[in-house]
Amino acid sequence: MKVLTEEILRNHYKKIKSKKYVISKEILITPSAQQYLKDNEIELIVDEKSQNGKNPQENLEAIDKKVERKYKYQCNYTGGYFEEKPEYMTHLYGDKLVYKDHPRIILRGKLDSLQSKILEIQILVNKNKLVKLQKDLDELLQFIRNILRAEVLGEELAEIKLFGLGEEEIREISHHPEKHFKFKHVLPHYEMGDIVIGLNTLRSNARETEICGIQAFKKEESIERQDILIALNRLSSGIYLLMCRYLGGFYR
Repeated sequence: MKVLTEEILRNHYKKIKSKKYVISKEILITPSAQQYLKDNEIELIVDEKSQNGKNPQENLEAIDKKVERKYKYQCNYTGGYFEEKPEYMTHLYGDKLVYKDHPRIILRGKLDSLQSKILEIQILVNKNKLVKLQKDLDELLQFIRNILRAEVLGEELAEIKLFGLGEEEIREISHHPEKHFKFKHVLPHYEMGDIVIGLNTLRSNARETEICGIQAFKKEESIERQDILIALNRLSSGIYLLMCRYLGGFYR
């Protein structure tokens, strides 16, 4: 179904001065377009045919194409167009712009922050010459980048695999560390050292990112992108597994 936006109306009335605007009944009108008509005292006429005998939807589509060619960006909320990208907006996908506090943009920011934190920890790991842990952190970094790519491009995530383990194996070990290490669940303490505390911060940040993911993909009674949400859940479990491995002497 075609949508009549304020930007289309503005573009139309730069060339045609009239106090009447005819559309077909199939066309939806955005609230901002309705307000534009009201503010300019333009009468909206809903009919099957326009006054010049042409289908009004065909006229609208022609106008819309001209607008698309002229403007580089489109507002994801109203369908309106921008010649320049506003500083307070960013790309959701393609040329579609949203406010920077859009839930999916917040999720992307959280994923970016996780990458930054991994790089900080890798500096410590490199100084301590923990080669195996460095390799696992590289894999974790790529895992997060894959999540981000899948979200931005709308791609399906591949099968979840971390440190040679499948998602169910990661879940099992993180839920029952006593079966795989010589201790029960880890209660972080500063005496455990900067690497463990850094990993714990990364783990808690991953949990926050998962919540952002739910906020981004929760649609009334349904949830979109469950592949990403499962990956985010296993991400925090995977980081916890790294903590257990470190404390259990796996990387020495």
